[in-house]
Amino acid sequence: MINAAILFAMVVVGSAMLFSLTRLIKGPSAPDRILALDTLYVSTIAELILFGMFLDSSLYFEIALVIAMLGFFGTVVLSKYVIRRDIVE
Repeated sequence: MINAAILFAMVVVGSAMLFSLTRLIKGPSAPDRILALDTLYVSTIAELILFGMFLDSSLYFEIALVIAMLGFFGTVVLSKYVIRRDIVE
């Protein structure tokens, strides 16, 4: 029963990833694309955690942690670039 719930959640999160990817490609402005990229990071983390729960493996939790750190750093750098047009001060 729990595996069916995990599979259903994986499908829902996967569809959210597709919507985020669509916004990332079609986004009318740079802030929309940055927000879509951040949402894609969060969805990827959720998908990896669900996949790790499905396979009963802790490896995917560690991968999700690394993606979370890289996603946060990437979002901060891109936001800073959009605001100031310069990454390094």
